[in-house]
Amino acid sequence: MKNGRPHMALGAVFSNGEVARLYRHRAPYPGEVLTTMARLVVAPRTILDVGAGTGALARRMVGFAERVDAVDPSSAMIREGQRLPDGANERLHWILGRAEDAPLLPPYGLITAGASVHWLDLDKGLARLRDALAPDAVVAIADTDNLHGPYSPEVRAVIREHSELDHHTETPDLIEELDASGRFAIQGRMRTEPMPFEQSVDDYLGMLHSTSTLARVRLGGRAPRFDAEVRNVFARLNLDRVRFGVVGVVIWGRPT
Repeated sequence: MKNGRPHMALGAVFSNGEVARLYRHRAPYPGEVLTTMARLVVAPRTILDVGAGTGALARRMVGFAERVDAVDPSSAMIREGQRLPDGANERLHWILGRAEDAPLLPPYGLITAGASVHWLDLDKGLARLRDALAPDAVVAIADTDNLHGPYSPEVRAVIREHSELDHHTETPDLIEELDASGRFAIQGRMRTEPMPFEQSVDDYLGMLHSTSTLARVRLGGRAPRFDAEVRNVFARLNLDRVRFGVVGVVIWGRPT
């Protein structure tokens, strides 16, 4: 498969119920990411969260927003998100659809996206987000940069062997490219200190299986071998827990 942005066909993975359930094994955003979103939101203090998934951002923003519209094309993701803490909050409105054409209620005092921009039809999507912003509002893109331990090189090698993407363009790099091409004007950036996080090897594998190229529905018959190879890495290193630092990254600005 072509390097860089994932082929849109991979996005169908997120309609799978198991993938949606496994999202709970992803590390949360550090609190400073949410503090930054609270600082960026302006009147009318309504937020649109694009590619919301199970609401990792949206469910945590109801505390400082008048309303959060969480849009996602996967009904499985929305159902899972509704079962999670604050998933049924009266200030949270789930919208099934693509950000490019879903029914929205602008203007928004902030539009957020949690590492989902690469799934957009960028020409159509950025124009839609620009038109949905309140006059002084911005689009804020959040991501995490996980600082992994000594197991990382070997696990990455296993992932490269099985993944359908040879290379994935990281979200901050994509936003920098959009800024350089004049399609998005960056106004600010922030990066948190590492937040300690740990999980079992089983949960770590669950997290990997929540991704577009490593979901069991994509790996098919290769999934048992993938799991065994990852487990062998940790067994050789005598590790029964996966410990790493989670760095939150936010870049904000306006589509042009």
